[in-house]
Amino acid sequence: MIEDATLDALGITFQVALGATALAALPGILLGYLLARGHFPGKSLVETVTALPLVLPATAIGYLLLELFARDGWLGPERLGFDPGVLFTARGATLASAVVSFPLVARTAREAFARVDPRLERMARSLGMAPWRSFLRVSLPLAARGLAAALVLGFGRALGEFGATVIVAGNIPGRTQTLALAIFNDIQLGDHRHALQLVGLTTLLAFGVLWTSERVLATGAREARRAGEPLP
Repeated sequence: MIEDATLDALGITFQVALGATALAALPGILLGYLLARGHFPGKSLVETVTALPLVLPATAIGYLLLELFARDGWLGPERLGFDPGVLFTARGATLASAVVSFPLVARTAREAFARVDPRLERMARSLGMAPWRSFLRVSLPLAARGLAAALVLGFGRALGEFGATVIVAGNIPGRTQTLALAIFNDIQLGDHRHALQLVGLTTLLAFGVLWTSERVLATGAREARRAGEPLP
């Protein structure tokens, strides 16, 4: 039987991962489209900054967020005039996970839009369709499977986030303790049996996320081959 503490950690993990994916979805998709189609000065710099959370230690990201939302930080209570309620809350865990998972969403979205033939967009605009309508009616549907994979990967990354979360939100059972934090807590306490159970549960979740992502991408690739669309 699953213990109540494990159920709490599982519920918080899903809450945080879903919230982080929702936060990263819109800006990640829009940035992915901009990077796939845009040609502007500083594009390589934007791509590099976007990818930074992939290579920076998660603890460094957590520390930067901690400083940002500290009492005297740029987005702290003293500057804003109210407490945004980020530090040591599930909201903070969600924000930290969103920052860490954002590069995966944006980069995968960029590849999804890169698969869409730009001639179709130009054709839609030549028929009088506004750029935003062309994006919604042509680009977005054609890139839908790749974008779904982007969100699944972002969700998976948020699911296993530890370093940034523990600094921004702490490790509070029943409030901010995710599965990753619960594993760390059990190791610290020497409860290796329960830690292994949580590792097994986390592995199953990670496998499910990756399997879903691969299935979505494989289905999209088959449809592209049938339609005769070029693949990267």
